[in-house]
Amino acid sequence: QIRLATAITILPLEHPLRLAEDVSVVDTLSGGRVEIGVGSGGSALEYAAFGRDVEKKRELTSEGLAILRTALANGEVGTPGFTIQPRAADFTERIWQGVFSGPGAAYAASGGSNLLLNRAAYGYSEPTDEVQRPWADEFLSHWTQPRAPRIGLSRFVFPAKDKRSALEQIGPDVVSASQRLVERGAFPAGLSTEGYLDRFHSFYGHPEEIVAELRQEKVLPLATDLITQFNPAVPDHDAAIRALELIATEVAPALGWKPAPADSAEPAESAAALTGAAELAGA
Repeated sequence: QIRLATAITILPLEHPLRLAEDVSVVDTLSGGRVEIGVGSGGSALEYAAFGRDVEKKRELTSEGLAILRTALANGEVGTPGFTIQPRAADFTERIWQGVFSGPGAAYAASGGSNLLLNRAAYGYSEPTDEVQRPWADEFLSHWTQPRAPRIGLSRFVFPAKDKRSALEQIGPDVVSASQRLVERGAFPAGLSTEGYLDRFHSFYGHPEEIVAELRQEKVLPLATDLITQFNPAVPDHDAAIRALELIATEVAPALGWKPAPADSAEPAESAAALTGAAELAGA
């Protein structure tokens, strides 16, 4: 029942037809468990490496998403008579769009994409949930599809015995990643490890502490899917397995998540659905 997701595939750096066929192949092999998350990215270096103009990222993303949607709907794309192989299942409810603004959220809603919110809002001095809550509100206000809207909320969650134990596992990697963001102007210089963890909008420490902090999170009440990850931290294997175990057995149930019955292929009904994927979980 574990879903297989991308968060995110940078559409301007992919050929949308090849991407659609790859998605359809994996979906076929996995029995219909794929969720596809797309976005525009923002690295000028990556765009240059792929020969793309970063100044046109929004237009390129829109063009690529239109082709991807048509292809996954088994429509003719590229040239008359061509459709992707294998034939795709219904992806109407399984396309997620990563956005970084209110207008971006409104655009995602207008196209019928699910909303995908990043673990941190870079370049802002305000807390991430205060920045992103208006984006989620904007998404819901522009939603016109007959089905219920879905909002995926990505958050840095690392439970451990206590905060000190958590910091030993995630602190050095977070500081290293923060320095790269400082160089790009996304984070201020000179913060402590705890200060940079705040910039990543992180939840770490004992599970009870994490649950209490998540209950104050301003976007979570609107989320249908809570996506937990450790990135940019790379804890050791045992610590990572233990953290995932604690998320599944202590953090998620305290937030209202319940596992689906063992004989059911349907997703669990819950206030916050826990989405598991190797990339998203940091494993």
